[in-house]
Amino acid sequence: MRVKASGKRFTEQESTEWLAQRLSKLNIGSYEEFSSLVGIDRGTISRYFRQERRPSIDAVAPLCDVLQVSPETLLIALGAIDKK
Repeated sequence: MRVKASGKRFTEQESTEWLAQRLSKLNIGSYEEFSSLVGIDRGTISRYFRQERRPSIDAVAPLCDVLQVSPETLLIALGAIDKK
């Protein structure tokens, strides 16, 4: 049985917009700079925010550290859990 999406999760577009706004707020000038700060290649980060892939548990902490957000906020932004 397939579970119907609740509609309370970020869409791919909302996820990529959230990341762009967060990077701007933190004065991170490019995805390459962000990738370097996080220690994860740019393509993988891109797949996370296009919702093509979920980050491993080991990737969550560095993403949260650089983005200065909680794991819950990150998972909401990635469309992995429902918005509040």
